[in-house]
Amino acid sequence: MLQAVHVADLFFKILNWALFLRVILSWLPHDPNQPLIRILYDGTEPMLAPFRRIIPRTPLPIDFSPILAFFVLNLIREVVIQALLSI
Repeated sequence: MLQAVHVADLFFKILNWALFLRVILSWLPHDPNQPLIRILYDGTEPMLAPFRRIIPRTPLPIDFSPILAFFVLNLIREVVIQALLSI
């Protein structure tokens, strides 16, 4: 069972890093059609899109959806790991 916890933890760490890289890329000039960047965008957009629909657009050029995504992702991580540990 501990192995399942480690796999789940690794999965959530990868998702966190992918979100973090997406945030960093938003500050840098890049080609969104480059294959690795496309994979990153395609993998993180499903996590960000629901929060973009909830959070109203502001006149500032800041996207607050990653902040909520990090929070919810870590909350889900805790629930999943606690559920795996209680089995």
